[in-house]
Amino acid sequence: MRNIIKGSEPLSLTTHRQTPHSDYDNYADKDTLRHALLTEQKGLCCYCMKRIYNGPDTMKIEHWHCQANHENEQLNYQNMLGACIGGKGQPPHLQHCDTRKGNCDLKWNPANPAHRIASRLRYESDGSIRSDDIEFDTQIENVLNLNIPFLKNNRKGVLDAILYWWHDEKHRLCGPVPKAQFERMRDRYIAGHGELQPYCQIAVWWLEQRLSRI
Repeated sequence: MRNIIKGSEPLSLTTHRQTPHSDYDNYADKDTLRHALLTEQKGLCCYCMKRIYNGPDTMKIEHWHCQANHENEQLNYQNMLGACIGGKGQPPHLQHCDTRKGNCDLKWNPANPAHRIASRLRYESDGSIRSDDIEFDTQIENVLNLNIPFLKNNRKGVLDAILYWWHDEKHRLCGPVPKAQFERMRDRYIAGHGELQPYCQIAVWWLEQRLSRI
């Protein structure tokens, strides 16, 4: 997970919310809504950070506060996120993100700046994602199921790539890698335009850990 900066909601959603008897189910312009969510998340799932694509069969519109328990938030754009399909149709132990989450609520919202989601997470060498907040760590494991093998392996692949870069630079320079190079590499992973690399936050986290020691 990474911090998500919410943009302006689609005009069609604003208009629909002002219509009598409006609800999420009778909102017809979900394609535009998915596009808005996808754009502000830079092409990544709000939870696992795999690549997502606009379409009813390739992306889900996630309500951080679930509709079943928070009906008054079903048309609140600040409550909406873009999520991957998350193993829909597979056994529960293979499901993740919104598909696994169902009607459960989470303690922290990646799109709420006050929650500072990135600062609440850490990563391990095998690609696991963890939190020192015990309640949230349990939700990562059991509600979102973000440590299933294929997600861990994909995150580990990104971590291995940044470690390879680091060792290669040390060898090339015959010494420590300068702080400025760590900063440039970090900024490359969090570039503000277009799509981000899937699972990029594990690289950003590792680079920031290194920077904090320099």
